[in-house]
Amino acid sequence: MKKFLFVLGIAAMAALGISAAIEKDTVALTADFTYGNPEISSINSMSFGPEGILFIGDSKKATIYALDTQDKAIKEKGGEIRIEGFDKKIAASLGTTVDDIKIMDMVVNPISKMPYFSISTIDGTPVVLRLNGENLENISLKAISYSEIKINDPIGEDVKDKWERPQRIWSISDLKYHNGKVMVSGLSNKEFASTFRSIPFPFSESQMAASLEIWHAAHGAFETHAPIKTFDVITLEGTDYLMASYTCTPLVLFPMGELTEGVHQKGRTVAELGAGNSPLDMISYEKEGEKYFLMSNNNRPVMRFDYSDIANFKETLTEPVEEFAVATGVPYDNLPFPHVLQMDLLDNENVLYVQRTADGDVLLRSRSTKWM
Repeated sequence: MKKFLFVLGIAAMAALGISAAIEKDTVALTADFTYGNPEISSINSMSFGPEGILFIGDSKKATIYALDTQDKAIKEKGGEIRIEGFDKKIAASLGTTVDDIKIMDMVVNPISKMPYFSISTIDGTPVVLRLNGENLENISLKAISYSEIKINDPIGEDVKDKWERPQRIWSISDLKYHNGKVMVSGLSNKEFASTFRSIPFPFSESQMAASLEIWHAAHGAFETHAPIKTFDVITLEGTDYLMASYTCTPLVLFPMGELTEGVHQKGRTVAELGAGNSPLDMISYEKEGEKYFLMSNNNRPVMRFDYSDIANFKETLTEPVEEFAVATGVPYDNLPFPHVLQMDLLDNENVLYVQRTADGDVLLRSRSTKWM
């Protein structure tokens, strides 16, 4: 009995030690945070970092925010989620109608397994909602602990493309937290506008920016202005790569080690996935010991890629694809999930996605990776 109690005591002290270490790390990460109203103007992209810290990309202000959500209760599984009429549920929670809202992004807190949604309302007010069970909770953006950093040299507020479309929205096109850094794609005010940034966290004055160039097979041209629409960081044969996807729809690899301050980096185009399409979201997962990634699109079903197929594709696409919507390069599978607007990993075995169904309904659903 004494031995049992002794073991329990050791276990309790170990647990307290782990808890104290986590608390110390949390304090270190949030030591420079300010409590108040960060005055966020827009939310284009979100990503979770450690300890429930939510990163937000605000294109209007060309600023990255880190919000301390205090959402740190550990949960191993996300549970089954299926909510039909999810847009109606969001609208009802905000006291408005579905015509007055737009779901901008969705991310799942990997600690609590709770999904977070950024919503743009008709008057431009950004909102963050958290799904807790069946209930949507409004995360206050006016009274929260936060840190911020403005990105250097963003594209100007009044810049338009040749079709007179405002380009400031692409100052931050996607972001992800990876290995202690916030990685950001978007457009700068430089001659080669397409830019990838790496910003250490906690924020300081330091930020790296590299300009990017790609061969766009569907356009038959090299491009330096098109922003990355969605990206991930993947490891192939021991090397980390930025895997980036663009409108119309090239898939391009950049070695992470070569993306350094001030460099102009040409990517290796490994696939052309069809003109007339824009990628929306990208996630990686494991199934039966193999690694895959999924990409959702506005005019294509969800595409599934095998990491090994990408690693084994040593070529670089250099010729134009002259037939509309034809794909070439790395092979992929079309999954029977069209009109998937947002995706994220719910847990190690399940994907969560927002989908507009054939009858116009917006569905929030979890699905096992066994069927993805």
